[in-house]
Amino acid sequence: MSQKIPDYLCDENGDLIELPPPQAVPNQDAYISARERALAFSSKRRKNYERFLNALTRQKQPNYLPVRLDIENVSRCNFRCTMCQVSDWPKNTRARDMTLDEFKNIIDTQYGLVEIKIQGLGEPTIQGDDFFAMIRYARKQEIWVRVVTNASLLHLRDNYKKLIDSGVNEIQISIDGADKAVYEGIRRGAKFEQVVENCTLINRYAHEQGVVRTKMWTVVQTANQHQILDIIRLGKDMGFEHLAFSLNLIDFGLENWRDTNAQLSAEKTFSNRQAVKCMELGDELGINVRFWRQTDKYDTDKPEHLCPWPFERGYISSDMRVVPCCILGNPDVAELGPAENLTQTWQSKTWQDFRQAHLDGNIPDVCKICYHAPVEAQK
Repeated sequence: MSQKIPDYLCDENGDLIELPPPQAVPNQDAYISARERALAFSSKRRKNYERFLNALTRQKQPNYLPVRLDIENVSRCNFRCTMCQVSDWPKNTRARDMTLDEFKNIIDTQYGLVEIKIQGLGEPTIQGDDFFAMIRYARKQEIWVRVVTNASLLHLRDNYKKLIDSGVNEIQISIDGADKAVYEGIRRGAKFEQVVENCTLINRYAHEQGVVRTKMWTVVQTANQHQILDIIRLGKDMGFEHLAFSLNLIDFGLENWRDTNAQLSAEKTFSNRQAVKCMELGDELGINVRFWRQTDKYDTDKPEHLCPWPFERGYISSDMRVVPCCILGNPDVAELGPAENLTQTWQSKTWQDFRQAHLDGNIPDVCKICYHAPVEAQK
């Protein structure tokens, strides 16, 4: 058994009973240190975070502002991935881009933020220099920033250098195949060779700067499950030190995508034995391998087992509308209100009713994919 598997994830015989989840890069200590710097940046932020921590039970009307946000700078993409709703949209676009001024207003008014992700359902680097400016603006206020990219445009205009030099804390790069046929079959519109070259470029540049910023992220599905170990080897070749396997496909709160992705999902056939093999190969190659499972994650038996999103954070779409979470990602599916005055929307009746539904165990239909199955019986 790999020495990288924590004892608490194993039974008395040393067999894996729970998959170890992803951690921040380069490690959890760096993440905690960054959060402390974020809290030290502003007394208002620290007091807000303390109020958040002191809310021992989930509240319909919190006495604090959001501590985390997902901010979608663009809702357009250059790929048409088989498992993503963006492929349904005309020209792979849902709405306009968020402006740099709109982003700055969010950061300026939401003084409670300690962490953000800049990305949603689009490819963030499409926006160009405003995207990198957003990262720099948040980092100047010591907010921990994660981004997600398909890496397809990193070679253009030295984007790979701009991304590392922005001060971003974590870059999650999506790689869903170990060869051209599988990768391009899933990520339609992609060029496998270019993405591999771009990943190598950004990892080499980060190494030259003496930092670790990237995490390779693979959505396991029927089309690539046979390549799991080869994907780890590819990650090593491209210079990654961290890799996460996501074991489920989401439905975006849409019935047609629930049916489509149920056919593509490999979640039920991915075993703990496979996971151990992955971690052992990762140890051999020097890659930290972890796993992410979103579905069937929350429960209504206790308030602390509810999804934390309604009570601590939100998702702001590129056209400045608030969505309950990144799993939905589309305000046309579920919307909590406008984002221009997020503080007011955070305390609005719509958001309070949404929280109360979770507190009552009356989980909204769009949220059920993330809850244990007996939700129906608990109503």
